Amino acid sequence: MEKITLKEIAYALGAEAVGSADVTDICIDTRKITEGCLFICIRGERFDAHSFAAEAKEKGAAALMVDHQLAVDIPQVIVDDTSAAMLALSNYYRRKFVLPVVGLTGSVGKTTTKEFIALVLGAKYKTLKTQGNLNNEIGVPQMLFRLDYQTEAAVIEMGMNHFGEIDRLSKAVEPTLALITNIGVSHIENLGSREGILKAKTEILAGMKHGCPLILNGDDDMLQTVDLGDAYPIITYAVKNTENADFTAENILEKDGKTTFTVLFDNGNSRQEITIPTIGIHNVYNALAAFAVGCELNVDCQAAANALAAYVPEGMRQKSVAFNGITCIEDCYNASPDSMKAALTTLANTDGNRKIAVLADMLELGDYAKQAHMSVGEMVVHNKIDYLFTYGEMAAYIVKAAKDMGMKNASHFESKDELCEKLIPLIEKGDTIIFKASRGMKLEDVINKVYEVKKND
Repeated sequence: MEKITLKEIAYALGAEAVGSADVTDICIDTRKITEGCLFICIRGERFDAHSFAAEAKEKGAAALMVDHQLAVDIPQVIVDDTSAAMLALSNYYRRKFVLPVVGLTGSVGKTTTKEFIALVLGAKYKTLKTQGNLNNEIGVPQMLFRLDYQTEAAVIEMGMNHFGEIDRLSKAVEPTLALITNIGVSHIENLGSREGILKAKTEILAGMKHGCPLILNGDDDMLQTVDLGDAYPIITYAVKNTENADFTAENILEKDGKTTFTVLFDNGNSRQEITIPTIGIHNVYNALAAFAVGCELNVDCQAAANALAAYVPEGMRQKSVAFNGITCIEDCYNASPDSMKAALTTLANTDGNRKIAVLADMLELGDYAKQAHMSVGEMVVHNKIDYLFTYGEMAAYIVKAAKDMGMKNASHFESKDELCEKLIPLIEKGDTIIFKASRGMKLEDVINKVYEVKKND
């Protein structure tokens, strides 16, 4: 972060400053206090950071942002709402920089696509990217405050649960280019329908100037309906509906944990071979989107391809682990019906002798939960998966739907230990197993037990 004075912060927010200070960082957690930071006292449902103001001072904070003056001997800026003020201040700070900023949202694939885009842009620019899950109204400002005068490009991921959230984020970020990966059913309990989700996702335009490009997945049925007239040029990428798409992929080949394909662009007059060190058609879409962003921002095509080849999957995002002739695909960072479909399609297309799906609950689906889990059971059967193991209250509906369609090797378990007792003896050399669930289900407990036993066989 570039230095900013408390007086300037107060001016930007139309707020009152008590005392003066030079601010060189923004912090909201006393465990991460840095010397010279502005400690923003956020009020949450279970905590009030105003209670930690004295601790922040002791650890080296230069000033506080508060919603009422505190009896702590430290400079303070006083605002009505510290969370809203942080978002507003991040926009003021972002406006200090003239650089390409990619705003990214979508129901599935946001984070992997963000990683791909950052790699591609990194081939030409010093690029800032969203870290971890800092994609909401608390996280996005923290990312914007990491801009400095050496930053040449930024990729900012935006998530949401309700209408209006991406609108506010976009107005803070002010993207110069936006990308929507797809419209699924995540958070449908809050947004009512996929039409509602589309409306919420297209709020990403709120902070964009007219004339800035919007990149869309041309194979997504909802995104195909987007018509913005002359306000924003629409650029599309596709694997299926290739006739009118600007960027398309062909000759897709998955082998040995890698995917190779050819990108056609420039009205079909240009081609680029791409290899990514991961599998799944959804990752072809993610890489294709990133390549399109790179082209829009003048990254050399071969340099973009080289960057994509250097991708390393994060955490449990379709990380492939091979040992003793067994392949395990860890995909437990998050889950929705759309990402479940992608995961099961990936499993079906692997070279394993037997395909085993270990699935647990998809969370935050509200009234749609039962139907969504039943649909996953149908996907298991359609993809001809050999064995299905599930854990979790709602995951029982996955097995029910699979059995209703005639699948015999489908089992639901009340505990992870019971699941492991049946799963581990079944696994043989040549098998491919995918583990897929929402993060809150902690399916890594099963993964670690499988590794503990089978890696020592």
